[in-house]
Amino acid sequence: MRDLVEFGMGRTARRTYELEDISIVPSRRTRSSKDVSTSWQIDAYRFGAPILNHPTDALGSPEAAIEMGRLGALGVLDGEGLWARHENVEEKIAELVDIAENDADPAAAVRHLQKLHAAPIDLDLLSAAVRRVREAGVTTAVRVSPQHAAELASTVIGAGAEILVVHGTIISAEHVVMVNRGDEVVAEPLNLKTFISDLDIPVIAGGVHDHRTALHLMRTGAAGVIVGYGSTEGATTTGEVLGIGVPMATAIADAAAARRDYLDETGGRYVHVIADGDIHTSGDLAKAIACGADAAVLGTPLAAASSAPGKGWYWPSAAAHPDTPRGALLQVAEESDRSSLDVVLNGPSDDPDGLLNFVGGLRRSMAKAGYSDLKEFQKVGLSVRG
Repeated sequence: MRDLVEFGMGRTARRTYELEDISIVPSRRTRSSKDVSTSWQIDAYRFGAPILNHPTDALGSPEAAIEMGRLGALGVLDGEGLWARHENVEEKIAELVDIAENDADPAAAVRHLQKLHAAPIDLDLLSAAVRRVREAGVTTAVRVSPQHAAELASTVIGAGAEILVVHGTIISAEHVVMVNRGDEVVAEPLNLKTFISDLDIPVIAGGVHDHRTALHLMRTGAAGVIVGYGSTEGATTTGEVLGIGVPMATAIADAAAARRDYLDETGGRYVHVIADGDIHTSGDLAKAIACGADAAVLGTPLAAASSAPGKGWYWPSAAAHPDTPRGALLQVAEESDRSSLDVVLNGPSDDPDGLLNFVGGLRRSMAKAGYSDLKEFQKVGLSVRG
């Protein structure tokens, strides 16, 4: 039953909950954490950890994606990021970080990021980046925006992409873009159902915020649906710019309900729910899975890894938007405080706040609650703050 609140005459809104409002309530026989599996499989691809990186250049260099894959997670390249636009990306990021560290105006770094993204996409550079990951022998995933999915898909798939991620702040089953046709500008819809059916690789699409949109995306044939837009306090500003926010606990549960409805509707087709937003600790990851997610996208925790291209700085992909940036550069770790990606994901941890050993924290939470795999853990008891 939906909890509606009337906040003015004739106007109601739904009461919703964030992950911080939710707690896991163990009620079964406990088990050893060694008896717990955190493996996750989407389509034919199996991973030891239910973790993806946010598709930003702060996290997703080809080398970082390769390391993610070797450690059991899924690294995602941004097909419209700096590795698709510049040859000397490390130098460009160093310039960006220098501005963020030394310019008193926070907007200066955003302006420079916009300038870097104003360079056209070079299909040869994009293909080379994708091939580098594929040739390393790890699962290769590439993100494209709904606006450019049709024009870039063949390039990234031809270069070796095995999973395509169609990702935007908000996405619907049909996305209308304005394109130039000779002397006129016309509306041209991208029908995701048609688009996905023409591809030979699985597609993950999102973000969505509610049951209806999640169900519509599942009906397009997507293998996975992303819930949220990567909300991170201090880095994402979608709420301030657009007035749009995602209460992640409620949104994940709604998408999980859509998954059950679609499973019944199709007689057994399972679509994965991937949480993307407000997941900053291993406890947040555990709560996202408990609310119904199959996997989760991490942002700032991975930016603190020594291998992250952002050198301890994080920014979402939406921060580079040419006229409506919805993010800023956020320093999450000093150079001397950065841990290896292996420690961030698998430990051992010396941090008491859940900022390291994400997989270990998830595994121990599952063990304390008495569950041995992720799908079973989605049924764990939960409590909500009054």
